[in-house]
Amino acid sequence: MKLNHECEAITKTTFKQKNDRVLLLNRQRQRLILPSILLGLLTGTASVGFHLALDYGDAIRSQFIELAHQYSTFGPWLMFGLVLFAVFLSAGLTIRFSPESAGSGISHLKAVLQGLRGFRWFRVLVIKFISTVIASSAGLMVGRGGPNVHMGGAIGQAIANIWPDTVIKDRSVMVAAGGGAGLTAAFNSPLAGLVFTLEELDTRCTSFEFFAAAIACLTTDMVCRVMLGQSPAFHIAIAQAPELNLLMLFLPLGIVSGILGGLFNKTLLASQKLLQLPFYPRLVWWIVLAAMIAVVGWCTPQLLGGGQGFINNIFEGNIFTLTTVMLFFGIRFIVTIGSSCSGASGGIFMPVLVLGALMGLGVGSMIQQLFPELNIDPKLFAVVGMASYFTGVVQAPLTGIVLIIEMTGDYTMILPLFVACFSAQIIADLLGVVPIYDALMHKDLRLNSPEKTT
Repeated sequence: MKLNHECEAITKTTFKQKNDRVLLLNRQRQRLILPSILLGLLTGTASVGFHLALDYGDAIRSQFIELAHQYSTFGPWLMFGLVLFAVFLSAGLTIRFSPESAGSGISHLKAVLQGLRGFRWFRVLVIKFISTVIASSAGLMVGRGGPNVHMGGAIGQAIANIWPDTVIKDRSVMVAAGGGAGLTAAFNSPLAGLVFTLEELDTRCTSFEFFAAAIACLTTDMVCRVMLGQSPAFHIAIAQAPELNLLMLFLPLGIVSGILGGLFNKTLLASQKLLQLPFYPRLVWWIVLAAMIAVVGWCTPQLLGGGQGFINNIFEGNIFTLTTVMLFFGIRFIVTIGSSCSGASGGIFMPVLVLGALMGLGVGSMIQQLFPELNIDPKLFAVVGMASYFTGVVQAPLTGIVLIIEMTGDYTMILPLFVACFSAQIIADLLGVVPIYDALMHKDLRLNSPEKTT
C-alpha cells in the first residue's frame, strides 16, 4: 500500500515537471510572435525594394544594349567600359566596407549561426543591397536569392540585438528565421523558405527555430504578395503529369545533375583563388570578366543577369536546338562562376536554377530524339532539372522540390521531382561532393580569421 502511494507521488511529480516544461516552452514561443512578425514585415519591405531595384536595373540594361547596337563601331566598347566600371564599383564596395558581403552570403550566414563569425548586420544590409543591384544591372550572372537570405539574416540579427534577452534567449533563432524569410521573399515561396531554414541554415530544428521561421516566412510572403502580386515566379502550364511508366526517364536527369553539380562545385571552389589576388592581377581578372559579359551581352543579351526572364522564355515556348542549349549552358556555367568570383555581391541560387533548366531541356531533347514514340515535352525536364541540379549543387533536395512546386504553382510534377532530386543527391554523395555553401564556408574560415565585430 505504501509502495503504491510512493509510485503515485512520483507519477504526479513527473507529470507536473513535464507540464511545467511544456508551459514554459509555450510561453517562450509566444514571446517570439511579435519579433517574428516584425522580422517578416521588415524583411518583406526590404525585399520588395530590392526586387524593384533589380527589375529597374534590368530594364536600364536592356535599353542601354539597344542603344549601343545603334552604334556598331564603338557600341561594344561602350558596353565593355560600363561593365568594367560596374564590376570595379560593385566589388570595390564589398572589399572596402564589407568583405563578408561578397558572393551570395549564405556561407557567411551559416558560419554566423554556428558561432564561427561575427555579424556586422548594418554593413551587410547596405552593401549587399547596393553591390548586388550594381552587379546585376551591369549584366553579371548573379541572382537575388542569396542576397535576400543574407539581408534577411541581417535584419534578424538587428532585431535580436535590440530585443530584450528575456524574450529572445537565443539570438541565432532570429538570424535563421530572417534567412528563411529572405528566401521566401525572393521567390514567393514561404514553404521553401521554411524548409531551407531547417534543411540548410539551422539543422538543429528546434521548436523555436521552426516557430519563428514559420511566422517570419508567412508574414514576409504576405507583404511581398500585397506589393508585387501573387503570380508564381515562373509561368508554365503543364497539361498533365507524366505517366507512372515514364518516371524512370527522370533518373538519368538526376544522375547528370549529380555529376554536373559536382563539377560546378569543384570549379567554383577552385576559382575562389581569384578573390585572393592582389589589386593589379585582380584588375586584369575584372577586365577579362567585363569583356566576357560585354561579348555575351552584345550577342545574346537574354543570357545576362539572374536569368528568371530567360527561364520564363523557355517555358513560354521558345525553341532551342540541342546545340544551342549546350552552348548556352556552357556560357552560363563559365560566366556564372566568373561573376561569383569577382568579389561583387550576388547569389548563385537563381543562376543554378537557370543551369538546371538548360540541362533539363537538353536531357529532355535528347530523350525526345531517341524515343519519339513517347511524345514527351522537354519543358517538363527543364522544370525538374531546376530542382535536381539545385540538389546536385546545394544538396538540399526537399528545398529544391518545394521551391520548384511553389515557383511554378503546379503540384503535378511531385513524383518526377522526387525521382530526379534524390537520385542527384545519391550521385553527389557517391562522388563525395561537398554541399557548396558548406564548402564555401570552410574555405572562407581557412582564409580569414573569425570576425570579432558584431
